[in-house]
Amino acid sequence: MTAPGRRPRRTSTPRPNSRRRTDPARGVAFDVLRAVAERDAYANLLLPALLRERGLSGRDAALATELAYGTLRGQGSYDAIIAVCSDRKLDRLDPPLREVLRLGAHQLLATRIAAHAAVATSVDLAKDVAGPRPAGFVNAVLRRVATRDLQSWLEIAAPSRADDLVGHLAVSHSHPRWIVEALAEAIGEPADGELTETEALLAADGERPLVTLCAEPGLAEPGELTVAGATPARWSPFGAYLPEGDPAQVPAVAEGRATVQDEASQLAAIALDRVGPHRQGGRWLDLCAGPGGKARLLAGLAGNRGAQLLAAEIRPHRARLLHAAMAAGHDPAAATGPASAGASGHIRAGAAEPAAAVVAADGTAPAWRPGTFDRVLADVPCSGLGALRRRAEARWRRSAEDVAALVPLQRALLTAALDSAAPGGVVAYVTCSPHVAETREVVADVVSGRGDIEVLDAPAVLAEVPGLSCPSPHESFAQFWPHRHGTDAIFLALLRRRD
Repeated sequence: MTAPGRRPRRTSTPRPNSRRRTDPARGVAFDVLRAVAERDAYANLLLPALLRERGLSGRDAALATELAYGTLRGQGSYDAIIAVCSDRKLDRLDPPLREVLRLGAHQLLATRIAAHAAVATSVDLAKDVAGPRPAGFVNAVLRRVATRDLQSWLEIAAPSRADDLVGHLAVSHSHPRWIVEALAEAIGEPADGELTETEALLAADGERPLVTLCAEPGLAEPGELTVAGATPARWSPFGAYLPEGDPAQVPAVAEGRATVQDEASQLAAIALDRVGPHRQGGRWLDLCAGPGGKARLLAGLAGNRGAQLLAAEIRPHRARLLHAAMAAGHDPAAATGPASAGASGHIRAGAAEPAAAVVAADGTAPAWRPGTFDRVLADVPCSGLGALRRRAEARWRRSAEDVAALVPLQRALLTAALDSAAPGGVVAYVTCSPHVAETREVVADVVSGRGDIEVLDAPAVLAEVPGLSCPSPHESFAQFWPHRHGTDAIFLALLRRRD
């Protein structure tokens, strides 16, 4: 109860629905940033949900998207600049205020929004989430930020290129230092060198990627995508690039006959299909199939060979999502749900025999007999460092320790995939990461302990794609790069189990 004569204390973080000043687009962007920072939310999942919930579309939705993703991509650079412009340490600021400053810095340094509008809207946002006194602090800091452009600030805020090249690149291109070092190693540049290609890769991570579509074999034709405004992909026969707009507006996507899938991911599945010989009526396996992008393409490719795909996912709820994804575009009456290990849910095209089945099972402890499958895809859980263009917050969420913790699981899954392959069968080991510990070292460690595995020449299988070979002595592995190929940094190794 408030004492007589005293005004009630103002709360520092009012509920979102109590905002009176913040425009809807900036409100959505702020809520995404705060959810990512405070509860490890995934921006690519939360942002579309908030846009729908609050009825934003058109220019407002585009602005909210640019502000959320752009701020996450540039966070490292903006933090360094804010630190120069503030008399308080960044880690001592209230978290909501920190997100307001980052959002304001992005508007000032990386958009065409007028400086006075960027400052004024940030001050309004600060008043709504923190109160009038902190809003004055935001006003002062952002007015300092507005006195220079991004490049001029980076010359002040980043370590000098001559004294600390890795630190300079980390701040200038908004990556944690350990990721800069890991990417330099993966691309084959010594840390004490010029790091020219590493810098090109870091710059590519800061660019907005194209939306790439995939026409599912047997369900859609690539021509349907180009008629709808997409352009044919460079290498994938099923792919197309959508330069702008909502993918759901493409009829084949809306009907579940085409999906959004990075071109390198498509090519990893295509490479597994290309390696011969094949036998009619074979069995294929996707060992870690959730959420189902590669599994859908693989099911179509298997069907073209007269084979059947088993798609496995360890978590039952993800297996249900996987089943729904696999069934999309097919006759709903022809699909039964996924089951636990030992049983499966079938998806079929028309009255044909099931082309794919979904099972909830642990890939490291298979429910199937060893030596069963002609083709096995092991798209293993990884750090996701290859998709930083799409999941900008991943660079701030992951650590070097996280990578080390994933390696035992990756080795176990690759071992299980090799054991699941029949004699003469082929395994594709795939990660959405170029990190050496998750890619070449995992394959080399597992293969070195076995005498029944032959490493195939993956770049030769995808000979139409230039610049795929890994640095010596791992030229038989394939590595896609954003700056070379315009794709995610997907790693691919093809391994045959000898007779």
